[in-house]
Amino acid sequence: MFKFEILHQDRKTKARLGKIKTDHGEIETPAFVAVGTAASVKSLTPQEISQTGTQVFFVNTFHLHFRPGEKVIKKLGGVHKFMNWNGPIISDSGGFQVFSLAREKEANLVKISDRGVEFRSPWDGTKDFLTPEKSIAIQKDLGTDIILCLDDCTPYPVTKKQAEKSLARTHRWAQESLKAYQKLKSKQALYGVVQGSVFKDLRIASVKFVSSLPFAGIAIGGVSVGESKKEMKKVLDWVVPLLPENKPRHLLGVGEIDDIFTLVKAGVDTFDCVMPTRLGRMGYILIKSQNSNVKCQNFTYEITKTKFAEDKRPLDPQCDCYVCQNFTRAYICHLFRSKELLAYRLATYHNLYFVNKLVERIRQAIRENSLESLEKEFLQK
Repeated sequence: MFKFEILHQDRKTKARLGKIKTDHGEIETPAFVAVGTAASVKSLTPQEISQTGTQVFFVNTFHLHFRPGEKVIKKLGGVHKFMNWNGPIISDSGGFQVFSLAREKEANLVKISDRGVEFRSPWDGTKDFLTPEKSIAIQKDLGTDIILCLDDCTPYPVTKKQAEKSLARTHRWAQESLKAYQKLKSKQALYGVVQGSVFKDLRIASVKFVSSLPFAGIAIGGVSVGESKKEMKKVLDWVVPLLPENKPRHLLGVGEIDDIFTLVKAGVDTFDCVMPTRLGRMGYILIKSQNSNVKCQNFTYEITKTKFAEDKRPLDPQCDCYVCQNFTRAYICHLFRSKELLAYRLATYHNLYFVNKLVERIRQAIRENSLESLEKEFLQK
């Protein structure tokens, strides 16, 4: 059932309007992919996730493997039934979580080799070994629509020699993932992952290698582990023009407001980021700079400040989401200060809605060949 089609190409940029078809519905692209680590976009019900305009989200292979376990989820009908979500779901490979654990050197949680990754559970210390084959098997049991092959997420900063070694491992694991995928006769859409850090020749070599393999789509990794926005743009400029036109492109871990225009104009179809949900739980509210009568930075302001304690205006006066239509800044400020759980729910809902509404406007702008005008209007100070 997996299919990708391009509906329209922007005349002035490489942005494109498309549609990804899966067994659990269609994804209009460009699309923001929310992060639902433990089969949950934190604090929201599946109905609320849908109401924010979210079409698809990531679940975390590493986390679900340990809690509750992929066999439990498979027994209960797969992750869609497990969490009562009828739309598309993507699962990662566990590679980024391995990278995150590896940074905790004092914990000695991870040992990476060409065979795979030996690590201990951060929850109970259980030893496990993740291979490309095992990652594919776990994701098959989860029953997600789109799955990723295991990659070696290169740290940053890194020497070129280290990056070359890491890239060779990623390419080896890509081939092993494909073999496991074919052996298990999975019907999920498998994406390969392009790595190579910030080195142009490595990135070009990686995109050529991964593109030569029969993946359903291609993900671009290693641009959200410490690289600057300038370096991220360079990587996209090197990689995207060499990607197959007929396959969807996903950018891993990027999605701040100003990044969205950069990646869409480069030709990226889907992208994920924890930004809107994580900031929401911390009390940071997304708002368009020109809309606000509040001082904001990076399209956010902090709702917990004293000046909002008696503010009867909505979070964003020009937002039509459920939260902005029904609650005041004063009330949400009170919820955060009182540490009421509803605070995290309402802020998360608004932030997700804000990002999805922006991406919806971007899709319309691509359709009308006015993307650059929208960017100028949205990002102007």
